[in-house]
Amino acid sequence: MSQYQLIVYGATSFVGQLLTRYLVQTYGVNQQLRWAIAGRSASKLAQVKKDLGKAANDLAVIIADAHDESALASMCQRTQAVVSTVGPYALYGSTLVKVCAEQGTDYCDLTGEPQWIAQMIDQYQSMAQASGARIVHCCGFDSLPSDLGTFFLQQIAQQRFGRPFTRVKLRVKAIRGGFSGGTVASMMELIKQAADNPELRRFMANPYALCPPSSQTLPKQPNLNFAEYDKDAQAWSAPFVMAGINTKVVHRSNALSGYKYGTAFEYDETMLTGRGLLGSMLAAGTAVGLASFVAVTALPFTRPLVEKIVPQAGEGPSPRQQEKGFFDIRLFGIGQQGEKLTVKVTGDRDPGYGSTAKMLGEAAVCLACDIPKTEATGGFWTPATLLGERLIMRLTQRAGLAFAELR
Repeated sequence: MSQYQLIVYGATSFVGQLLTRYLVQTYGVNQQLRWAIAGRSASKLAQVKKDLGKAANDLAVIIADAHDESALASMCQRTQAVVSTVGPYALYGSTLVKVCAEQGTDYCDLTGEPQWIAQMIDQYQSMAQASGARIVHCCGFDSLPSDLGTFFLQQIAQQRFGRPFTRVKLRVKAIRGGFSGGTVASMMELIKQAADNPELRRFMANPYALCPPSSQTLPKQPNLNFAEYDKDAQAWSAPFVMAGINTKVVHRSNALSGYKYGTAFEYDETMLTGRGLLGSMLAAGTAVGLASFVAVTALPFTRPLVEKIVPQAGEGPSPRQQEKGFFDIRLFGIGQQGEKLTVKVTGDRDPGYGSTAKMLGEAAVCLACDIPKTEATGGFWTPATLLGERLIMRLTQRAGLAFAELR
């Protein structure tokens, strides 16, 4: 038996601190869960432990730099699973994934960097399959609500109609939250790379980019670039900033499951902005604003100006902002014969941080405690294909999320 069930790597990051607090409050230390915190700075880790109070007196601290393969290997030998918060992952996350894949240590994170995920799959899939390591990316707001929401909707479709919906539309009805420096840094790093790399731009535009090679003929996917009225949602919609990663994860889930959603499955995500003239104006403004942000970030002479005004590393929403945050997502399912059904996925905190910390925590505990090695083989999974119903249960019982059919 491993010394720990779980190690939180990157515990001093903004989300890492939220995650450790959630784990202490929910599971205690060495009570329901044997776990430890890890990172490169002994002094910062000590401060994190101190800030957690007396409840964390017995919380172990492990020192390991993100690029020190030997130290990371020693850390991974002591645990069943690792959860990492060290974004941008393209800069700081690769060595840990390699070590976990080598040693058979289960791993999850909250990355939203599809180009990095593809690189990790290409380099370490065979290694993880051989060692038994289960690697699960995207266990935060991107992409749990999308991936598990689609999984939940399709389960109902199978039970009620005997077949999956061929069309699923995710619509963000309402959302309130802020950005942290880590998230902004990841977004800007991706935009910077894409600006100089035509191949990466094509990759980002491909909704099937994370799917394994297949001989299946798959349909062209819908992709909203500007404002559009959505008849099913009865509201105007605009591009959703997280759609680029979420759609790729949902399509990978379909592929890994043997196309349980079907080979004709279509999926897209947009943000709803309301009805009438105001709704159309907000949709257009959102589309223009998102395109403008990408444009000024991509240009070398305007990028420094953006970097000065966005949140810096370690910064993020205040505790009050996190508590006031929320999200309300609707998924519309449409079948080949006109069947229709709508579900909603809601969360009770700031989606990117307050809620993401709880989602990531439950995903990590689910991976470490609920999925025996004998049940699922090693390799790169998605949240829906590996954690599925058991994670939905944990999220609804502990993390303030709700999955419900709308009638």
